[in-house]
Amino acid sequence: MSGTDTFDLTLERIALIRRMVVAWNGTGPGAPMIHPNAPYGSADRDGDIFNVTGDDEGADEEHRAMGDALAVFLHNAVLKPGRYQYHNPLAKLDPAESRDVFRDEATGETPEHITFEVTDAHLKLMPHLNLAWDEARAVPVIDSQRPYGASEPYTAGMAAHLGAAAGAAGDLERLHREMQPALQIFLRYGDLGPELFRRSAGGWQAA
Repeated sequence: MSGTDTFDLTLERIALIRRMVVAWNGTGPGAPMIHPNAPYGSADRDGDIFNVTGDDEGADEEHRAMGDALAVFLHNAVLKPGRYQYHNPLAKLDPAESRDVFRDEATGETPEHITFEVTDAHLKLMPHLNLAWDEARAVPVIDSQRPYGASEPYTAGMAAHLGAAAGAAGDLERLHREMQPALQIFLRYGDLGPELFRRSAGGWQAA
């Protein structure tokens, strides 16, 4: 992402965050990622950005800025635990281009409508997701080898962030895969308004 120390989270950037499509990167232990070919819902990335910003010349720059926008959102947005529903954007996209933790491996089908329970554990992990910019795919991704930072195995990092709420290794592995729908819901329903943010040692904070 950018090396700037301040970031302007505008209404347009929040609108683009709401449209982001969260898929699953199957490399290593896996991790959520923004869909590389349809980051905002369709294969026409620049058209999707134009529909929000009205700027038909700055799509590349605005898309690159969404890496920092996502980092700001993960560190500052608020969401209440609870049961949420959403229309699954992955259902209409080519399954060969991305993975989905809900996809039936036998049939290749992905459900169009998802109902999912977001817990305190999902929300505690959200600001610790190890966000990076994938230069080859040109999208924000969670580091699939170290999804919660430097700790190995990744479940050790989860346990450190969750503290007493951490369960057994099998529970943590399940919880990790659930971060795909949890992140999709967080981006759609998380509460954060436009503001100027400043990067500090602890992450992005309101300036």
